[in-house]
Amino acid sequence: MTQLLLLPGDGIGPEIVEATHQVLKAVAELHDLELTYRWGSIGFESLAEYGTTITGETIEAARKADGIVLGPVSHNEYPSINEGGLNPSAVLRKSLGLYANVRPAVNLTGITGPTGKPMDLVIFRENTEGFYADRNMHSGPAEHLVTENVSIALRRVTRQASMRIAQAAFKQAEQRRSRVTAVHKANVLRTTCGLFLECCREVASQYPGVVYEEQLVDSMAALLVRQPEVYDVVVTTNMFGDILSDLASELAGSLGIAPSLNSSETHAMAQAQHGSAPDLAGMNQANPISLISSTGMLLAWLTVRSGNMKFLAAANSIDRAISKTLARPEDRTADLGGAASTSRFTQLLISNLE
Repeated sequence: MTQLLLLPGDGIGPEIVEATHQVLKAVAELHDLELTYRWGSIGFESLAEYGTTITGETIEAARKADGIVLGPVSHNEYPSINEGGLNPSAVLRKSLGLYANVRPAVNLTGITGPTGKPMDLVIFRENTEGFYADRNMHSGPAEHLVTENVSIALRRVTRQASMRIAQAAFKQAEQRRSRVTAVHKANVLRTTCGLFLECCREVASQYPGVVYEEQLVDSMAALLVRQPEVYDVVVTTNMFGDILSDLASELAGSLGIAPSLNSSETHAMAQAQHGSAPDLAGMNQANPISLISSTGMLLAWLTVRSGNMKFLAAANSIDRAISKTLARPEDRTADLGGAASTSRFTQLLISNLE
């Protein structure tokens, strides 16, 4: 029996998590998977009931679950940390050691980006340190107000974190087109990016069959627009990966269809790349593809962890159903030019599962 923890979150979160739940139930029945579901509370709902946006009980439930489906959260609107306004996503990534944020950017059926260029790459973003102030200190944030007019942010890059994200990227490249691009800013951040590149080069030496190259982050942004078809696996630090993956996903068609998996060897969490879109909350108009596709990635991850190939078959069924549903423009959600509601698109997708 495999237990998944479902965390609806804020804004459109409850709608797209329920859509994902419906797809999971259907694909589990189709492929004879024994899935059970536990629901938890995060975000504003948790804040109102418990005084914090994520409780210790929820963190422990996530630790015990076989996988997590996390809805979007409106953390920019939360009160201060001292008032319980923690970012649930960051808390779970740090608490569970989810060091790899894997973000594919791939053209889906009938969906083209603004440049019309083909895209099929995946970004491996280091997920636990870098310039992100909420996850790189043992205690407290890594931003400091020195005086009323001076603020400082600290960046942490460690050998351990850099080595393991590089290892994950090269392993994936062996399953794809055997090319890794390490993205950095070592011409300015010589010490931190220098250490990151040192680790990438060391790992590259262990994979002679994988082509390895390096690009400055600003150059990489331009190259993704100019020649995205060249790139296969991109590995980079936290903030650079966050920014470049949003760019790549939009170039591939839309942030609304972009999947994302946060993972380690022992835990994994599906999470849409986009935000909580509070202006669409409760309107049955949100596009659920990003979270559904992310959950497909979670099922594929469970294949590796459990050795049960039924999980991979289920993940592939979800991918094929998404493509088949998108093939009819009128069946897409409004953000993709169609007329389907969230619930209508979900039912169409379920009917296209094979």
